[in-house]
Amino acid sequence: MPEWVAWLEGWWATDDYDVARHVLQRGVGVLLFLAFVQALSQFRPLLGERGLLPVAAFTARARFRDAPSLFHWRYSDRLLVVVAWAGAVGAASVVAGLPQTGPWWVPTVVFLVLWWLYLSIVNVGQSFYGFGWEMLLCEMTFLVAWLGSDAVPVPFLVVLAARWLLFRLELGAGLIKWRGDRAWRDLTALDYHHETQPMPGPLSWHAHHLPHGWHRIEVVGNHVTQLGLPWLVWLPQPLPSVAGIVVVVTQGWLVVTGNFAWLNWAAIVLGAAMVSDGVWSALLGWLPFAGDGGAPAAAGPGLPVAYVVVVTAVVAVLAALSVQPALNLASRHQLMNASFEPLRLVNAYGAFGSMTRRRDEVVVSGSLAERPGPDDWREYEFRGKPGDVHRRPPQVAPYHLRLDWLMWFLPLGSGGHLWFERFLLRLLEADPATLRLLRRDPFDGERPRWVRARLYRYRFSTPEERRRTGAWWVRREIGVVVEPFSLQMLRR
Repeated sequence: MPEWVAWLEGWWATDDYDVARHVLQRGVGVLLFLAFVQALSQFRPLLGERGLLPVAAFTARARFRDAPSLFHWRYSDRLLVVVAWAGAVGAASVVAGLPQTGPWWVPTVVFLVLWWLYLSIVNVGQSFYGFGWEMLLCEMTFLVAWLGSDAVPVPFLVVLAARWLLFRLELGAGLIKWRGDRAWRDLTALDYHHETQPMPGPLSWHAHHLPHGWHRIEVVGNHVTQLGLPWLVWLPQPLPSVAGIVVVVTQGWLVVTGNFAWLNWAAIVLGAAMVSDGVWSALLGWLPFAGDGGAPAAAGPGLPVAYVVVVTAVVAVLAALSVQPALNLASRHQLMNASFEPLRLVNAYGAFGSMTRRRDEVVVSGSLAERPGPDDWREYEFRGKPGDVHRRPPQVAPYHLRLDWLMWFLPLGSGGHLWFERFLLRLLEADPATLRLLRRDPFDGERPRWVRARLYRYRFSTPEERRRTGAWWVRREIGVVVEPFSLQMLRR
């Protein structure tokens, strides 16, 4: 091997992040598989040809350069199914490790195709895809495309880019909280969070009723994890490994106390990827994804020049695109979950810059009666969001219930109302695709004569109320969202 090649490999490549490469590639593959499968079940009733926010109407008013998507060429529900199935199969192949066994460019091509397919969905998804973890998955997919295959060493430049992504994800979330709601600074935010978060989980009731002192510790721990520990990723090992392990542990707590789609799992993947092979070996006594000899699978004979040139150029582009997100982190007017270019390659992240202190839920009900009285109304049940006070909050993450999430935003005055009006119309029509988004249709497919929407104030039951009534929630009606209306009224 020529001396200059050996020098380049020593500077450009690393042999201490083979496990990290497997974690990133397969972890992103799992998340992509979930995302594409969810598109198969939810996209068409939400955004399809008869969806609540049809793609065709969006692409007619949006320019391709502002929202790049293959669906600008044409949209049909059949094409969406093809895209989603192709994405799911491609993602499954990555999880199985098939592209990683080929030359360096094979996983690159596979991940770039997956990135384009999912970006095409996200960029036309409107409110139903307007979540931070959507752009995070797009960014992660593009980034891991450049990690290469098992035939080449891991490029350290991509390791640094992954550190930069985790740094922005954690620090952005920490800063938006510290600069935002006072509850984060006076350590009271977790007095509300477990009860008012968008979609509580099975343990959220228990977490809410932990002592107030524990909630203070949770907030302090959040500040340490998100404001302090991210800086460790720029220091020598084992400090980046320490930061990554803490991220995994703290995100695991969020997994068991709430439902945030795949956001926490994406952070866990990134956190685990901060851990070096040496630390993995010290912790476990062996290396995950190792070859038969107990060491990482051997790389090929050297670095392909094309690989070095392409990856270096891509990381240089990502560095240039990082200027605005970096300025955003330093800004007193920090943006939360924002993309600065339509390809969503380097984004700004954050969550819960303002705390919701009360939980208001829109409850939708219908009636078969010609002139319904108070006892003639039956409630539709959603899969994840609170409804029946005796139903324990379910575990749905990493699955993302997009309709349920927008229902949480509805009382807050965000997320738009056009989709909700169309949703009520679909209920009057007993549209099968829309009804499949729900947990229970109280009319078993029969068309109701009337639908209405009421606003209720929800709170977790106290331990005493829970013992006495068996209810997880206590609620009271506080207002009207939509007065009763029927298809007959709309036709007049």
